[in-house]
Parts: sequence; C-alpha cells; structure tokens
Amino acid sequence: MTDATQEDLQDKRSLLDRLLPRWSVGQWLFATICLILCLWVLLPIYLLVLSAFSPRDAVFAWPKAYLPFDISTDTIAFFFGVRGVFSAFLNSVMVAALTMVISIGLGAPAGYALARFRFRGKDSFRLLIVMTRAFPIAILALPLTVTFIKLGLYDTVFGVALVHSALALPFAVLISSSLFMGIPFELEEAAWTMGCTRFQAFLRVVMPIATPGLAAAAIFAFVISWNEVFAATILTLQHPTLTAFLLTTLSESPLYFRFAGGFFLVVPALVFIFAVRKYLFSMWGIANR
Repeated sequence: MTDATQEDLQDKRSLLDRLLPRWSVGQWLFATICLILCLWVLLPIYLLVLSAFSPRDAVFAWPKAYLPFDISTDTIAFFFGVRGVFSAFLNSVMVAALTMVISIGLGAPAGYALARFRFRGKDSFRLLIVMTRAFPIAILALPLTVTFIKLGLYDTVFGVALVHSALALPFAVLISSSLFMGIPFELEEAAWTMGCTRFQAFLRVVMPIATPGLAAAAIFAFVISWNEVFAATILTLQHPTLTAFLLTTLSESPLYFRFAGGFFLVVPALVFIFAVRKYLFSMWGIANR
C-alpha cells in the first residue's frame, strides 16, 4: 500500500469520526429506541396524509407509492362534498374553541386559589378534582341526555362544549395550580407595594408569566374536545361534530373517505400543537425552576 493510499484512508477515517460521534453501546441503543418510537408515531400519520392526498384509485393500488409523486385533492374534495361534513367540521371547531375558553376560564382561577390560598379541605378538593375522571361518561349518558333535553341544550354546540369542558377541567385546574405554585409569590407582593391591587398584580405580573402554561392547558382542552366521540354522538342528532358524524357514516363509506376523515381528525390537533409548541417548552421551563 502506497503512502498516498494510506493518507486517503486516514482522511476518510477522520471524516467518519467527525460525522459519526463515538458513542457508547448504551447511547447507540437509546438513539435506536428513540428512532423506532418516532417511526412508530410518525409513519402512520405520514401514510394517512399520503392516502388522503392520493387519487381515489391509488388508495386500492398495490404496492403503494410511499413518496408523494402524484398529489391529488380528489379525495379531500370528495370528502367535503359529502353532505353534512363541512357543517360537522365547523361544529367541531366551535365546540373545541368553547371548551378551551370555558376550561381555562374556570380552571385558571381554581388553580390560582389552590396555589395561593390555604383553606380547610384543600387536599380533599384536589382529590375530588382527580376523581371526576373516574366516572365513565357512559354511565352519565342517559341522565345528561334527559337533563339537556329539559334545559334546551340537547343537540347544540354549547351543550357538547359543556360536557367536553367537564372532561378537560380537571387537567386545566391541576396544570394551572402547579404553574402558579412555580411563580414566586414575592413578585405579587412587590407589585402591591408599588400601588397595584391584588387583581392588577395578577393581570400585570402573574398572567404574563403564566400565559405559556395556560396555553399548554388550552392545548389539552382542544385535543380532548376534538377527539371526543361518545358524548358528541349521544348529545347531538342534527348538528353533530366531525367525530360523531364520521362514527355514524364510516361503516357505509368507501376507504378513501375514511382516510380523508382520519386526516381531518388527526392533523388539525397536530397543527394546533405545533403552532403553540413554544408555549409548551416555556411551561416546562417554568415548572423546572
């Protein structure tokens, strides 16, 4: 072997050393597991999106093209062309938005009270908040339906939003409580000494710091409402949400309609989480102080 060849081999080895880090066996195993988990989550979403934006004939093709060479909106257009889909989609958006407003509007004050005040039964109240998730909604379906019919809330967007808010409220209370506990109380006291009332100190000092965490709680409320199907099916008849509409039509729908429906159930929640991801990171930064 000549000197030039040896120099070339050494240059290639140094290049590989720079490109591939020298990890231990445990680090390579951890990286491999993380990669497998990412593929486990992302691959079905990719295939769902690919099928939703493929021509309707390509859905039944085999083998499938796993790269988007032939993007088509025929499946999406057919999906929204079905009677009732667009109105159900709008109903889901309105229900999710109302759920976010109600759960944060009620959960943030409750979380602030748990974090700042001492009162008798505080731990029991915290336990009762968690226990509300122990009651299956199937048991409450008939009483809720009868009550909503009497109150005129049956088959309304607001009625479904109330039930979804009850499902999301425990998470909003617990998240906001831990968030406010991580904000030093001395900041509010400093605002009081500068002439602010308690409410003004809360708005001007606490809320700007707590906004990322409250946004994260709103994300959970949005996702819970968007993906909930049982209550939306029981409490609606002529004005269903998208999940309720799809549940009643999937058994009689073609395969490409199911792919498009799955796309509009999964992707909006992912887009919403991606849009507010910085608030999620900020929340964990506050909680880890």
